[in-house]
Amino acid sequence: MNRIPDGLIAEIIRKSLINGGDYADVYIEQERPLSIQLEDDKIEKLSSGSDCGIGVRVIFGDKSYYAYSNDFSEGSLFSIAGTVSRAVKGGQGREMTFDLRKLSPGVDFKIKHYPADIAVKEKISLIERSNRAARGVSPKIKQVSIVYRDSVKNVCIASSDGTIAEDERIYTLAVVQVIAAEGSVLQTAYEPVGGLAGFELFEEGPFEEIAMKAARKAVALLSARKAPGGRMPVIISAASGGTMIHEAIGHGLEADLVHNGLSVYKGKVGEQIASPLVTIIDDATLPNKRGSFRFDDEGIISQRTVLVEKGVLKGYMYDRLTAMKEGVTSTGNGRRQSYKDRPIPRMSNTFIDRGEEDPEKIIKSIDKGFFVRKMGGGQVNTVTGEFVFEVSEGHLIEKGQIGEPVRGATLIGNGPEVLKSIDRVGNDIGFAIGTCGKDAQGVPVSDAMPTVRIPEMVVGGEV
Repeated sequence: MNRIPDGLIAEIIRKSLINGGDYADVYIEQERPLSIQLEDDKIEKLSSGSDCGIGVRVIFGDKSYYAYSNDFSEGSLFSIAGTVSRAVKGGQGREMTFDLRKLSPGVDFKIKHYPADIAVKEKISLIERSNRAARGVSPKIKQVSIVYRDSVKNVCIASSDGTIAEDERIYTLAVVQVIAAEGSVLQTAYEPVGGLAGFELFEEGPFEEIAMKAARKAVALLSARKAPGGRMPVIISAASGGTMIHEAIGHGLEADLVHNGLSVYKGKVGEQIASPLVTIIDDATLPNKRGSFRFDDEGIISQRTVLVEKGVLKGYMYDRLTAMKEGVTSTGNGRRQSYKDRPIPRMSNTFIDRGEEDPEKIIKSIDKGFFVRKMGGGQVNTVTGEFVFEVSEGHLIEKGQIGEPVRGATLIGNGPEVLKSIDRVGNDIGFAIGTCGKDAQGVPVSDAMPTVRIPEMVVGGEV
């Protein structure tokens, strides 16, 4: 990593505040990614490289000013500091003298096998074995696509509050997509695995088994009938991950959307917005989850934030800018895709906490309904809370038993209404991973929920 002396970083911060400002920071990043892609039984693409850069930001009033460069020469560094300082209008310059104090993280994450220590041929072998495993499930498997990625990202964040924080983030990810065909019917299944982890990720859960799981799912969907539509009881399993929670409420609790009036949860702190059985947490300290980190991208120590407690809204997810606007403390949710982006409030690992009920008993409590084993993508209007989610794997429930699989189902509803209606919560929990997009930036996240029962919900399908 291009390690800039602390004294020079302090000079850059001073230069950026020469015309005034309430706060300034410097963000330095180096990333070394590797990507391998398999299509049609052969490696189609292999790429690796290194990228590094630096960004300087000034906050003044309710605005932030940001500039970045991949040139680490002293002239370039002072140039971008000058660029943001000139953007401040009406401020008062001030002389600053400070020494940067290095922060210690509140948590640490163990990496057993650093991806850089694993030969590329071993990574390719993993992909090829998984491809064969998926194709071996059935002759109906017509296409297998696998993407493997790992990266090492080192970041350093220094701020005008006199602190400097450093973090190393090791990400490993593999995704398999399978297409099965029978006659004119095509079905697709998708399974990802990943985390803030090294190559040990594939010791904990062999990727060949994950590839076979995707293949079996695609084959099963070929014979599945179309989902019936209408209002009915719905059980969302822990295996589905927390996609619905991430979308239906998570984004609505990000402070920039709240501040801009783009959230249905604006002004509702202290109010009952969900069932008393529902507690929602955002926690970047969870061991080796995809959304975990030691510090956020503004140098705030990662933390566990209770957003909703027993159905009552406790607060929002803040970065420094939104926290300064509201006169509160950042929750450590300032995140950015890279040094080319300014930080904004983002989720990390967001989930509904475990309840107390046996998931099997929750399923048995429904005579006839719909069971969601796996969620797909979806759309949410954060202003109204209205959502539509695809169900990638769903089953009918008949007489308290999970029955035949069905395809083409969607879940349609309103986030606040659905959260208030949850009347049973399991003692299990299951995580899913993703890359969350917002304001043209993508950041790694995970989400989770236990098995929950919703007494009535609209299931889109055949009527």
